[in-house]
Amino acid sequence: MSRLAEGSELDGFRIGALLHAGAMARIYAVTYADGRASPFPMVMKVPLMRDGDGSENIVGFEIEHQLLQVLHGAHVPRFVAAGDLSRVPYLVMEYLGGQTLEKWMESFTDVRQPIPLDAIIDIGARLAQAVHNLHQQNACHLDLKPANVMISEHERVVLLDFGLSCHSDYPDLLAEEMRKAVGSPAWIAPEQIVGMRGDPRSDVFAIGVMLYEMVTGELPFGAPTTNGGLRQRLWMSPRPPRAWRSEVPEWLQEVILRCLESQAEQRYPSAAHLMFDLRNPEQVRITARGQQSRGRGFWWHAKRWLRAAGLHYEPSPLPTQQIAEVPIVMVAVPNNDVSDVAMYALRQAVARSLGTRPGARLAVVTVVNTGITASTQSSHSDTWLHRHHLASFKKWALGLDLSEHQVSFHVLEASDVAQALLRYAEGNQVSLIIMGAATHGLSMQRFVATVPIKVAMHAPCTVILVKDTMPFERLADASSN
Repeated sequence: MSRLAEGSELDGFRIGALLHAGAMARIYAVTYADGRASPFPMVMKVPLMRDGDGSENIVGFEIEHQLLQVLHGAHVPRFVAAGDLSRVPYLVMEYLGGQTLEKWMESFTDVRQPIPLDAIIDIGARLAQAVHNLHQQNACHLDLKPANVMISEHERVVLLDFGLSCHSDYPDLLAEEMRKAVGSPAWIAPEQIVGMRGDPRSDVFAIGVMLYEMVTGELPFGAPTTNGGLRQRLWMSPRPPRAWRSEVPEWLQEVILRCLESQAEQRYPSAAHLMFDLRNPEQVRITARGQQSRGRGFWWHAKRWLRAAGLHYEPSPLPTQQIAEVPIVMVAVPNNDVSDVAMYALRQAVARSLGTRPGARLAVVTVVNTGITASTQSSHSDTWLHRHHLASFKKWALGLDLSEHQVSFHVLEASDVAQALLRYAEGNQVSLIIMGAATHGLSMQRFVATVPIKVAMHAPCTVILVKDTMPFERLADASSN
């Protein structure tokens, strides 16, 4: 359709300035034509549907219209209205000030400076959090790239352009219409190339591509223009980031290359796990991936090529299968005045919970109460206390079968123990909290503001309280988000 005239009216909206003219759509500032105030600035996105275009544009418009109405939260733009596809198709949504990740990256390229690693890690963690929030709403983006990530004026990371996305509650229109890979060539995941859609780990792959590009200034698989070029990522391993930039720490290379594994099951099981490692680098388990300084050899790639040669299109299930969450389990371990029986009961509860959650990550957390100045604490330095607690908790965890689970240990300091645990759980997208309960019974605890009860009352996830008189008892269950 032709460009909308500034000052014209469309379905009760006053068209303002043209903010962006892309290959797929135009973006206009809009206000209500009757002078009503909007609670937030608005934009109108008008898709370009020209004669000769494929059906992708129409299907993409329908998908984005569908999803924007059901997605919510700080990491997606708020939906306002939509136009009729048979007349003038458009979407009106929240306007987000700031700049895209693409523009942010270009600001460093323009001055020929590498992006500081601390800034990359921070952006990566916040992007992973935004993507995990989307996955928790049973949606996969499937077209993540720097141009579709907005860094708002308040440093909020917001995801844009859901035209290639899918949601478990709705038919996957693209899977019905297309029999070829759809996505942006530089960022599309290997499984998408052979027609598999709906795996949240495809979005983890795209985050890995963006992390790689920010760190090295290069794309890990280039920008292919042919199907053969696209399929190379089914078997090729990218050049290690440390070969481009020597100051990249091994742990960060480990994280990036794990995201870029060609087989989805070898990547992070969720964006929350990726965010956890970016925010806790000292806990990253470094393998040969992180230590590489040069690319893989010919025979290694030849074996992978033979395995990838048989992969072909497989239709996505309709509707897309429910997105399975691989949780982060947090156990809050007391660090003083606790019996061996209580510690045993806590370990048994953790073992049972991990046994029913394959692949879950375990975070062992304790809080040193800085408001208590007991003689046993005041006689030692803070460093000694941290090392002492970490050593004792690692010994405590030896009784757990962690062969299929990652585990990390954390000593926090706070004057309010409950608030420290709650902040940790919320900040790290914890799905389950396990902690000890006082032995005088739940009925009394309802009237006493103990740490376990405070956590159970305000936690953003399920909480299991364990009494030392029994090995496992579910006493509180706060629904997550």
